[in-house]
Amino acid sequence: MFSCAEYIWLDGAKPTSRLRSKSKIISIEGQASLSDFPDWGFDGSSTYQAPGEKSDLILKPVNFVDDPIRGPGNYLVMCEVFTMDGEPVASNTRALLRKQIEACSADLDPWIGFEQEYTFFQDGRPLGWPKTGYPEPQGPYYCGVGKGRVFGRQIVEEHMVSCMEAGLMLFGINAEVMPSQWEFQIGYRGESGETADPLTCSDHLWIGRWLLLRIAEDYDVVVSFDNKPLAGDWNGAGTHTNFSTKAMRDEKTGWNSIKSLISSLEARHHKHIENYGAGLEQRLTGIHETCDLKTFRAGANDRGASVRIPNNVAEMKCGYIEDRRPGANCDPYVVAKLLLEAVNEGRAL
Repeated sequence: MFSCAEYIWLDGAKPTSRLRSKSKIISIEGQASLSDFPDWGFDGSSTYQAPGEKSDLILKPVNFVDDPIRGPGNYLVMCEVFTMDGEPVASNTRALLRKQIEACSADLDPWIGFEQEYTFFQDGRPLGWPKTGYPEPQGPYYCGVGKGRVFGRQIVEEHMVSCMEAGLMLFGINAEVMPSQWEFQIGYRGESGETADPLTCSDHLWIGRWLLLRIAEDYDVVVSFDNKPLAGDWNGAGTHTNFSTKAMRDEKTGWNSIKSLISSLEARHHKHIENYGAGLEQRLTGIHETCDLKTFRAGANDRGASVRIPNNVAEMKCGYIEDRRPGANCDPYVVAKLLLEAVNEGRAL
């Protein structure tokens, strides 16, 4: 039986990698497995990943899900990019995360989740906004319902269903504070057999982003992952990241492990800020539910903190932390790698 496999990868665009994809027709008998998807070449000189005189690069499939757009028997295939010599290219940040995971102790058992905010644009303005002037100030839009309160719900609903049909670890969606801004969440759902490990969840976030971009095409709508999509008294967009280890989730070791990680994150604040997304300084201003870029603050139930400790975690003294610094355009592989580095450094303190 012939299937269409959409090979998806990250290009070498600076300062923010973008998604690329192309379609391969392959024969798959029975239940698909990763080995059914062969390596495939492409022109790296057209994706900012190789010079013209040495342009051939290799796509190596590393994960796949069902393709909800083309339907049953077709697949979305996440790939890493390698040179012809078998070396990861500079923009292959997934390879860096793999290496970091290998450097961690086997008992770490990290879980990660992402809250991806994004903004719809059409004809150069946020979707649904008046052609001249502005809508009402922020206030009635977060988790809103009704005409004049939400814009783009049809796209959002189609994206939600597509993520579910693909088998992504989607656990929620909501309208955000700025009108025409939305959020979807990828991560732990408590389902037997699912793993919220950093590689899987990061893959799922990238595939979720790809699906959103692809579906928005059909509506002639642009999806912006900019950190500050519109200047002025409007919220920016982030990718709040929920993170825990086995020790943090354990009621016996949780609180000390959480405090150790927060101390490490404070010491490493500048390094994380440098790698949490381009244009982050436009979003982390100390207003609009953010902490100032140059300040590190952690607190229970504090949405203006750099790192928030959820209220139930503070009460139970175990669980997870929410890193509120990553921008909407962050690379989840890089964010996960940095958090794992921080854990290792915290253990060494």
